[in-house]
Amino acid sequence: MPRFFIFGLGYSAARIAARLEARGWEVVSTGSGGTRSFDDHGSVRMALADASHVLSSVPPGGEGIDPVLETYGDALAGKWLGYLSSTGVYGDTGGAWVDESAALVGFGGTGRRSARSICDLSWLSVGALAFRLPGIYGPGRSILERLREGRAYRIDLAGQVFSRVHVDDIASGVMTALETGAPPGAYNLSDDLPCSQNLLVELGCRLLDCRLPPLQSLDEAQLSPMARGFYAENRRVANGKAKRVLGWRPSYPDYMTGLRSLLAAR
Repeated sequence: MPRFFIFGLGYSAARIAARLEARGWEVVSTGSGGTRSFDDHGSVRMALADASHVLSSVPPGGEGIDPVLETYGDALAGKWLGYLSSTGVYGDTGGAWVDESAALVGFGGTGRRSARSICDLSWLSVGALAFRLPGIYGPGRSILERLREGRAYRIDLAGQVFSRVHVDDIASGVMTALETGAPPGAYNLSDDLPCSQNLLVELGCRLLDCRLPPLQSLDEAQLSPMARGFYAENRRVANGKAKRVLGWRPSYPDYMTGLRSLLAAR
């Protein structure tokens, strides 16, 4: 039985693991839902030795040091490598479209933006497929839950646009790349219709038949630093390379299709 090793069995990686197992793969993983502790080096190395494919969803460490490459990089030679990255590596484009040919931002700086870019290129340098992901949503993690819990905001920022991707489209993108033998490189997995967060909130309210949150400034909303950082970047992410090279098509090409499917599933 082929073995697939996943570092960091989080929300997205778990959906990928389910598809792998449905196709007959043995999946070994670290993370809260995984079968190995990341710190149990001997156990991890033994499992890696028998794995032909490795995927990491572990976030960057300090100063752009990737924890997986730093600790286990010597054990990855000759294996298929995948890395769940972020479209945050492109930074703020002022709402313009961006694709994989764009330069990454943050080098020479500090903080999360610099670390993301450094780790992304580190994985590419060892022959990985870097799947760059925008805002991720899906079952149990969408604007519908935030509206029900009173955690949704409408922020008064004219022209602010974001790209998104349904978690199942991430899984299908990775599986398509794996099964077609796609070449190493960066691939944006995003939907076809970037939009403002406010449009997403407004659709969610219509679907749930609930009242719109008030329109607020960033300061009035008193967002957490992480949430506020979400609004610091404005871009549209192009997915043409993934469609062209992988033959991938998102099952949820826009936020309307995605949200309606989540509501129907409930």
